[in-house]
Amino acid sequence: MLSHRPLSPPPATRAWARPPAHVDAEPLVLPAAWVAPRRAGIPLLASLVPVLGAVALWLVTGSVLSLWLALLGPLIAAATLLDASRGTRRDRRRAQTEADVARERVIAEVAVRHESERERLRATHADVATLATCDDEVWRAVPARSEALVVGAGARASGVRVTGGEGDAASTAVRARAATLEAAPITVPLGAGVAVVGRAPVAPAVVRALVIQVCSALPPGRLRIVGALSDENAWAEELPHRRAREGIALGLIGPDEAVPAGCDIVIAHARVPVPARCAAVLSVTSPVHAQLDYGGEMVELEVEALSAVQAAEIARALAQRALTVLDEGQGPSGPVLLGPLLGGALGDARQAHEGLRAVIATRAGRSVTVDLVSDGPHAVVAGVTGSGKSELLITWILSLCAGHSTAEVTFLLADFKGGTAFDALAEVPHVTGVITDLDGSGARRAIESLRAEVRWREGELARVAARDIRDPRVQLPRLVIVVDEFAALVGTHPELQAVFTDVAARGRALGMHLILGTQRVAGVIREALLTNCPLRLSLRVIDEADSRAVVGSPEAAALPGGPDGRGFALVRRAGDTAPEAVRVALSTPDDIATVCDRSSGAPPRRPWLPDLPATVPLAELRSEHRRVPGEILLGLIDEPDRQRQHAAVLALDDRGLLVVGGAGTGKTALLRTIAAQCAGDLFRITSAGEQAWDAVARLAAQPAARGSVVVIDDLDALTVRLPQDYAHVILERIEQLIRGAGDAGVLVVVSARRLTGAVGRVVELVPRRALLAMSSRAEYIGVGGDPAHHLPSPPPGRGRLDGQAIQFAWCDPSDVGVGSEPGIPPEPPVGWMPAAPLTGFVARRSAATRAVLARWQDAGAAIVRIDDAPHVGDAATAGIPVAVVGEPDEWQRHWGLLARIRGEHDLVIDAACAQEYRIVAGERDLPPYCEPGRRRAWLRREDCAAQRIVLPCADAAGGRAGDEYRGEAT
Repeated sequence: MLSHRPLSPPPATRAWARPPAHVDAEPLVLPAAWVAPRRAGIPLLASLVPVLGAVALWLVTGSVLSLWLALLGPLIAAATLLDASRGTRRDRRRAQTEADVARERVIAEVAVRHESERERLRATHADVATLATCDDEVWRAVPARSEALVVGAGARASGVRVTGGEGDAASTAVRARAATLEAAPITVPLGAGVAVVGRAPVAPAVVRALVIQVCSALPPGRLRIVGALSDENAWAEELPHRRAREGIALGLIGPDEAVPAGCDIVIAHARVPVPARCAAVLSVTSPVHAQLDYGGEMVELEVEALSAVQAAEIARALAQRALTVLDEGQGPSGPVLLGPLLGGALGDARQAHEGLRAVIATRAGRSVTVDLVSDGPHAVVAGVTGSGKSELLITWILSLCAGHSTAEVTFLLADFKGGTAFDALAEVPHVTGVITDLDGSGARRAIESLRAEVRWREGELARVAARDIRDPRVQLPRLVIVVDEFAALVGTHPELQAVFTDVAARGRALGMHLILGTQRVAGVIREALLTNCPLRLSLRVIDEADSRAVVGSPEAAALPGGPDGRGFALVRRAGDTAPEAVRVALSTPDDIATVCDRSSGAPPRRPWLPDLPATVPLAELRSEHRRVPGEILLGLIDEPDRQRQHAAVLALDDRGLLVVGGAGTGKTALLRTIAAQCAGDLFRITSAGEQAWDAVARLAAQPAARGSVVVIDDLDALTVRLPQDYAHVILERIEQLIRGAGDAGVLVVVSARRLTGAVGRVVELVPRRALLAMSSRAEYIGVGGDPAHHLPSPPPGRGRLDGQAIQFAWCDPSDVGVGSEPGIPPEPPVGWMPAAPLTGFVARRSAATRAVLARWQDAGAAIVRIDDAPHVGDAATAGIPVAVVGEPDEWQRHWGLLARIRGEHDLVIDAACAQEYRIVAGERDLPPYCEPGRRRAWLRREDCAAQRIVLPCADAAGGRAGDEYRGEAT
């Protein structure tokens, strides 16, 4: 048996070289080898008699035939030799048959004795497969298992004895086979230490099998795992031996790791050279084959291997086995119900101002209570999925509701693990609200309202000059905030960590208490928050670090899992030196109904305002909120951290507002709302190219009066529709407008869908920003939005104004008056006709050009090709308007005529010739923008600026000029 002292060095004799102690008493005997009899000699006398007789007869009778009798001598000799050989072969066959039968009998008996010997060895030295499949073998008190480690299966010396058969090769092979036991457990002394050499993942799998074998053979208390575990061996944290404090010290190390101090046993995945503490080296060549080097001998083995998942599953099963019962006399093995416990456990409950005592569990048949005030003021409840965490929280809430009125305690419940845990409690009078992760931004908004609740309670205490809620002059119910799955809440809204930390720091005096349920504690609950939560409850957790963080010991990581372990918990109060093991009481629907029936007191105050409405009519907003002259109401702002909702105002002094949003989000409606409240001049610039160009050009030439509002809708769409040079000019003019808006007393409102390129540079000058919804989170972030503020499907008009949540007001389009809007230059006359004596027309040959010329000709104008310029003078003197027509390159060839018309007559340039405009017109400035395909052209008269005109369209009469333009002179 192994003691708790360091193990002695391994013996030099190899375990597989010694025959096992259990051998059959009677040896097996093989028949002796058959020996051939001595060979018989030639019968000379019998062979000579016939020869002598034949010679005598020949001498007597003189007959030559008598000499034939001499042949009988050799025949008799040959027959005699043949008969002796036949007898020898017969004896040999008979002996061989008898020997084969005897050997088969011995071989069969050897196989039986080998199997029996192998079974005895396996019963003594169980491998992983046996221990994992036979519960009775786990931690069975077998002395040999505490002394040896099975490293694999291979050939070892057998205790079966076979004698006889000397001189027979087959018998020699039988004796050799009997002396070796194949597929037998190969063991090394446990204290020798084993180093597994090989590549991942095979070598770590073999290490896992060896460790599971040792931990299945020796229970916690007789064996403990010491030292830090690398990532490769992290699965071993599940083993109950990891939490044992007594027993033989097993060090589990990885490649290039140092052996922990005080190890009695070392199992290592190592590289060459192996650690000095490892006398046995197992070189793994494949998932099932390895070579053992121990005591100077090499042995081929078949090894066992376990995946990390398999090893972790076995480790969890061992942990369950180690703690199937937490406390002797725990009480009934079935679930403990809350109803019977509520009868007398809270009969002496103190008032809420003094405490919040609740029965939540039992231990050894007695009720276990916790007081959220004296044991808290805040609590942490940890437990993995399926451990009963939600049931514990519901039990705690119902127990508090059963012992206190709504004037004494109220609840805010937050369920962030699917939204159904607290559904049954929604109708309990003490519950002010249930928020879930399905509420989206509503959940975040409700939690943020806790800041306002803190300030409100501080104000109530200050009003009566009280130091804390225990002062009898304070008439406030205690507010308990219960969060199921705190990790999911702060994972979705990490900024709420600060809210909970603030409540935890100031909640004791204000009567605000936190009960935070989470699967993990380490890395989830910040230290500043955890420090203010002295009341700790832990159901089963996976990580020992979580157990230590909650209850200060590793026991919670060793609690049983599965249905049988559901509801077992450890409770540690602020004054406890060690955690207390309890069985959590479970509630039923009858308990909820009983609490609802017995509840007393007025309905509790809700600690947050309702969410913003989906629609805020401008008329209602005007009636509910006072409006200062010159201010524009934008909508209703939500400030949950101040528990208030108020009107958002845009003043002329604000200089500008940028509205960013996708299609259908209420962007245009917001601009309409602003326009409806404009008291001064209103300039509306849409994404229509010609109208936008004219309006911006007018504002650049004649600045708007003080108090005016300039509304630019879809600026990014406008710049996309315009050619690059026009877009550049219009953005420069808008930039100048925004820069001078403050001094001019003008308000500029710009809307856009995307802030890219030059548009982004211009809108950065706008001081205020309204951000509506976007089609995706990525687009929302791209326009400068906070990812936490993105809403998947908000109502139209919902957005952010300077970072604050707002529902923008809506007004009917008929409410937007146009009387205050300065007149926009009217559209150019449709069907412009030449009236001057001479008009130059720059156009390309096309059907549209032929239609225009046909209409001009019908109106009485003479059409002349530029190549027929000599006829121009005759037509002009006759008082007939003459139109000289040519393509841009033709006009450049007739430069003199072009200069004459440009300086003294009308020059019309078709918009289709925009690229040649500056060359033909002889000026650097851009002409007014003309949308392509709409029969637009530019008219230049002497030194006047170019103006946009609309060319006539074709009609039934327009056919002749087309032929003339193709070459016939007029």
